Amino acid sequence: MGGRGHVSSPSPDRKVSADPLARARALSKVFDEVIGAGGPSLRGRDEGPGPRPIISESWQRSLAARVDPESVAPPLVYSSDDLPTLRADHPLNTVMPLLRSTLVSIADEAMHVMLVTDAEGHILWRDGASSLLSDADRVGLYPGTQVSEETIGTNAMGTTLAVDAPVQIHSAEHLVRAFHAWTCVAAPVHDPDTGAILGAVDISGPLHTAHPALVQLVSTTATLAENQLRVRVAIADERLRMRNMPHLASLRGAAGALVTPTGRIIAGEPYGRWPERVAITEGADRVVLADGREMLVEPLAEGYLLRAATRTTRSAPRTALSMRFMGDGAPRLLLNGRPVPLTLRPAEVLAMLALHPDGVSGERLAQLLYGEDGNPTTVRGEIHRLRALIGADVLRTRPYRLDATVETDFGSVRAALQAGRVEAALSACGGPLLPRSDSPEIRELRDELEAGLRRAVLDTYDVDLLHTFAGHPLGRDDLEVHDRLVTLLAPGDTRLTAVAMRRARLLRD
Repeated sequence: MGGRGHVSSPSPDRKVSADPLARARALSKVFDEVIGAGGPSLRGRDEGPGPRPIISESWQRSLAARVDPESVAPPLVYSSDDLPTLRADHPLNTVMPLLRSTLVSIADEAMHVMLVTDAEGHILWRDGASSLLSDADRVGLYPGTQVSEETIGTNAMGTTLAVDAPVQIHSAEHLVRAFHAWTCVAAPVHDPDTGAILGAVDISGPLHTAHPALVQLVSTTATLAENQLRVRVAIADERLRMRNMPHLASLRGAAGALVTPTGRIIAGEPYGRWPERVAITEGADRVVLADGREMLVEPLAEGYLLRAATRTTRSAPRTALSMRFMGDGAPRLLLNGRPVPLTLRPAEVLAMLALHPDGVSGERLAQLLYGEDGNPTTVRGEIHRLRALIGADVLRTRPYRLDATVETDFGSVRAALQAGRVEAALSACGGPLLPRSDSPEIRELRDELEAGLRRAVLDTYDVDLLHTFAGHPLGRDDLEVHDRLVTLLAPGDTRLTAVAMRRARLLRD
């Protein structure tokens, strides 16, 4: 795809004047000759200086879409009531703090506005110089309008989405006259998972504010946004992998793979024999890989499990249990990918059984859960209720044990810490283990994991890891972490101000 990861400026077809106003006058003359009343058509024109090829091609697409150069403003598609939901649901919402910290201060100082669109050219966000917003309103550059080439002709946002590359549109390079007083630079932002365009980021302002460096600035900012999205995808992949590894393990060495909802393979057995992606159509029960292997497709709660379509693997795989017990929310359990509602007591029992895979007696389980005052009769009641939830074939008795492939977030954190994989441990940890539990064993493990993760993060002196931990439930109120960050962050780092403010509040408290 043309613009993916591309940060260089659009190809200048000829040298342009360093004076943006002189350049605007020259472009206006070209516009009148080519687009104005009685001017020659775009096709076949070979006399005199014409528009840059990227502009000429965009004008042709826009005119073919019946855009009127005398249009007043782009159409309003979404009302102000629609915007909060659209913003919250859009993938670029997660990188808006980055875009604002990188571009808005520049936009304010240089008399620009920052605009961010979705893939169809709908403006969803706008920030920048307040003195310029009323001018932007008059030409329809405000949230809710659609600025695609098909609706309002050649413009930086619409054209960058059309050509999938950074573009600068100055003055009369815009097809619609209403924009001739503006200079605009935009770059596309891509989904690092699928490569699809998510939207465009744009800086627009009056003619005299044109500057060659804006192209590089906007392009680099778009790339930074993609990188931040890529980190989020990697974190989501790791969490999905850990939650669903029991399904892969249940194949007991037979060929199989875990696939994201978008078709990326994130884990497979045997290692190295899988493509990067596989196309799975909705409702399909099997898929044929490029090497000819036929795989059965089993939908999971999130994504898919592929397993070989052979006689030996058509029997049902072993039951898979996935426990998410770390964090302030309710404990979550997946049984073969299906959510099972869970309260604190059964979650405590499951955690104990996961920690003792060989099984425990009723007396021992009561002691682990309730201490010296534990009553085996109480435990039998909890076991009875839990077996009704997950099945007697999964929760066995004599001794009490789980007959399933079990994966837990607290087990993943513990294993990652023991292996020195601090980033993986932090990614797997959603917060304290069953924070409302008073079980002696759970309290002990909770303290062990929290102290171990904190010390491991501090010992890395990794600025990015420390910053992530500072925003984590276990680290957001940790003064030592914020002290360390203030010391390590570079003076120009955009994260420093927020960290310093948080540290000051912690000191006050």
